[in-house]
Amino acid sequence: MGNMWTEEHLIYSNEIDHKANCRLSTLLSLMQRAADGNVEQMGGSRDEMLSRNMGWMLTTIDLTCQIIPKFNDTIKISTWNKGTKGPLWLRDYKILDENNQEIAKACTLWALVDIVKRKVLRPSAYPFDIHSNLEDSAGSIPDKMTIADDILLHDAYSITVRYSGIDSNGHLNNARYADICMDALTVEELDNMTIQGFKISYHHEAKMGEEIHILRSDVIEGMIYFKGQSTEGSCYFDACLRIQE
Repeated sequence: MGNMWTEEHLIYSNEIDHKANCRLSTLLSLMQRAADGNVEQMGGSRDEMLSRNMGWMLTTIDLTCQIIPKFNDTIKISTWNKGTKGPLWLRDYKILDENNQEIAKACTLWALVDIVKRKVLRPSAYPFDIHSNLEDSAGSIPDKMTIADDILLHDAYSITVRYSGIDSNGHLNNARYADICMDALTVEELDNMTIQGFKISYHHEAKMGEEIHILRSDVIEGMIYFKGQSTEGSCYFDACLRIQE
């Protein structure tokens, strides 16, 4: 086993839904926290990055869930850097239960960005050591999430980005997009489905005060597709929820 960072977390009451299942957004937040811990442990703390006008931008998540953790469960989240592909950094995750059984895994893509010029930087611009782990893998490199032209989407609702959703980068935090997708579901869908996976690609940051129009599909072969658009028609994100009904 190569270089790997592991954090343990107890699922609290404010992190669960009406069925006492861990919210999808909570899992994404915990994954983000583990990634932060991993890079900080190798020298790339937030303060060090900001002093160089650098930041990490998550571009794609492909999460597979065998079991969704519940209230009061203790989980372990392991993450590691899996090298680079072109300008993108590969980061994988495995989530284990308290018996060290795998309950979820994810493959993600990140970009190193100049937060002032808002442009992607080459991996060679990263000024700290980052120890790649090429021995372990949670799966193949994810493709960018796209929705086929023949998938019919309909309007679900609209939201305005406000204080509760933004992070220190001044835009809607990546984990909140999971809540946006889940909020587009019906009560019947929420009551009867089991989440088996979630894939999302972030195309454009959503800033304070911007309006996002949420579109979704019907259930198509165990998939529900989501798109977030601006009032001008530009795309914030494409996502897909894999479910068992």
